[in-house]
Amino acid sequence: MTQPRQLPDLADSEIKALSTATDTAVLLIDHQPQMIFGARSADPQVVINNVTALAKLAKLFEIPTVLASIAATSFAGPLIPEITDVFPATPVIDRSYINAWQDGVFRGAVEATGRRRLVIAGLWTEVCLTFPALSAIEAGYDVFAVVDASAGSSTAAHDAAVVRMAQKGVVPVSVANLLSEWQRDWAREETYGPVNEIIREHMGAWGQGVNYVRAMMK
Repeated sequence: MTQPRQLPDLADSEIKALSTATDTAVLLIDHQPQMIFGARSADPQVVINNVTALAKLAKLFEIPTVLASIAATSFAGPLIPEITDVFPATPVIDRSYINAWQDGVFRGAVEATGRRRLVIAGLWTEVCLTFPALSAIEAGYDVFAVVDASAGSSTAAHDAAVVRMAQKGVVPVSVANLLSEWQRDWAREETYGPVNEIIREHMGAWGQGVNYVRAMMK
């Protein structure tokens, strides 16, 4: 019987369809109280949990992260502490433009990351995620929209926005999807433990699996 040929392992960078911690920037846009109050396509607590997990993953993998709010002092309130507590030294770019991409300070912060692959989450999906995502595609970026760390004013609005973005080349992804993309190999011990702690705290049934394994190994 012919033995299978032993092929060399591939580096993360050799698989172009997947993002890596070294080619990506994360943009978290308008996760503010007023936007959360109006989110109807998902349970607000689920969205907060998911965007917190996303922020923690970006911090763990040392991915440049841009934080943005809109009309924080006059209407929408500050960016939620679940995000700012993860990035206490990162300024929150407040703006008046509905489309964050039109704000020069925001766009400059994105350019300053030096990354051409953007992972974006925002409230609401149909506006504060869709508008900058489409604008970034137009500007030549590779864009991923984190659909479970975002929410729309209705399920129909969220779903229509995801379709609209996908038609223009934005790739819909989930937090669990990105966690696995950035970890990529469970043999990477430097992030294995912290990643599993994020899973335990934020990933529901998957997190219970981590708890179970820990209990059984005692």
